Amino acid sequence: MVKAANSRGTAPGTPPRTRILIVGGGYVGMYTALRLQRKLRAGEAEVTVVTAEPYMTYQPFLPEAAAGAISPRHVVVPLRRVLGKCRIVIGEAQRIDHSKRTVTVATLATADEGTGPVEMEYDELVLAPGSISRTLPVPGLADYGIGFKTVEEAIGLRNHVIEQMDIASSTRDPALRDAALTFVFVGGGFAGVEALGELEDMARYAARYYHNIKPEDMKWVLVEASDRILPEVGPEMGVYTVRELRRRNIDVRLETRLESCEDRVVVLSDGARFPTRTIVWTAGVKPHPILAASDLPRNERGRLACTSFLTVEGVEHAWSAGDAAAVPDITAAEKGVECAPNAQHAVRQAKVLADNLLAALRGAVLTEYAHKYVGSVASLGLHKGVAHIYGRKLKAYPAWFMHRAYHLSRVPSFNRKMRVLSEWTLSGLFKREIVSLGSLEHPRAEFELAAGGGPKAPPPPPAPNPPKNGQG
Repeated sequence: MVKAANSRGTAPGTPPRTRILIVGGGYVGMYTALRLQRKLRAGEAEVTVVTAEPYMTYQPFLPEAAAGAISPRHVVVPLRRVLGKCRIVIGEAQRIDHSKRTVTVATLATADEGTGPVEMEYDELVLAPGSISRTLPVPGLADYGIGFKTVEEAIGLRNHVIEQMDIASSTRDPALRDAALTFVFVGGGFAGVEALGELEDMARYAARYYHNIKPEDMKWVLVEASDRILPEVGPEMGVYTVRELRRRNIDVRLETRLESCEDRVVVLSDGARFPTRTIVWTAGVKPHPILAASDLPRNERGRLACTSFLTVEGVEHAWSAGDAAAVPDITAAEKGVECAPNAQHAVRQAKVLADNLLAALRGAVLTEYAHKYVGSVASLGLHKGVAHIYGRKLKAYPAWFMHRAYHLSRVPSFNRKMRVLSEWTLSGLFKREIVSLGSLEHPRAEFELAAGGGPKAPPPPPAPNPPKNGQG
């Protein structure tokens, strides 16, 4: 274990700068650091961001990236470019000891150095690690399930869907063909519904380029444990979404659970059973494990107990927001209601958190976070969507247009806005891209084949069991 170097008043007579450590480079982490670097006075504080990835992923664009409407590079924001005045450390926070004001971080270099994790000191902590996929102990899920939370998963899923169509087109086995053309999505929230809608739209378009695959040959299934999907857009729009998906021959199964997917055979709680080679899991999220590896207070669901000022309850010099934080919703009529862990709240909380942190440094008054939920928008494929904004309900093309306009205004940096807008414009003028780049997942495969002297012979079949006494 080594301590990381830090600057605490390097010149004689210079007061030490406050060390602000932000754990997480997602919505809250990036937007908080961005606002701090804009509003901090010269020499007032130094900001360090510890993040596992050197970019922030704008997750509402993942379904369009999976469908090929947006390049994967344009749904991520490089942190080093937008946070030029901050120190960026690429690594995993493993443990937080707030009583000592230290965070233990494993960087990309610690394994090669052989010195062990780095211990970083701080004066103010902003804990914003986000969340991870919430999985259940479903047999076979760990072996065959595919997540949909990162850009890597979105592109991997796109490649996988197109490869399954290639398999179905070339196989002579009817059972393998049926399994390859069956796509199961578990979870009826935004991630599951939007991913299903965009990918089904993309696959239906791609089918025209296969001589022996028709759109009706594919089976798309959405499994949701509750009695409705997209609860954020309201009951009426949820019912419309189910009707729209079923009109596209998508099998929507409400009040149904995934019981097993062993051996690539899906078993549902309603008794349905069918083989598939694609199981996409989008059934919720849970707090990041770093929260459990800290001495900060958490609620019964594992999120940090926070105040409406975005401070950690009962603790000084610790702040949090977003998915990791249980922030009371002071605009709700009932007491005890918490802000939903979504991007809309995370972006707005980051602004208040940064302003409150600055106010605390300068001895000013803190501000409570109060934001009424304005509504939600969801895309169901090209020119299709649903929306519930400021009490108004939209569907079909107007909702799809609102979805694009809203998220274009929210994606960080002018650079990304223009790139996304240009890609949308080009996609309207030219045909959709349907190429699969599956080799990206194994970039050294071809070189290893060449370096190994050509294809390797398959292993010999196992020898027959010797006869037992009295047999043969």
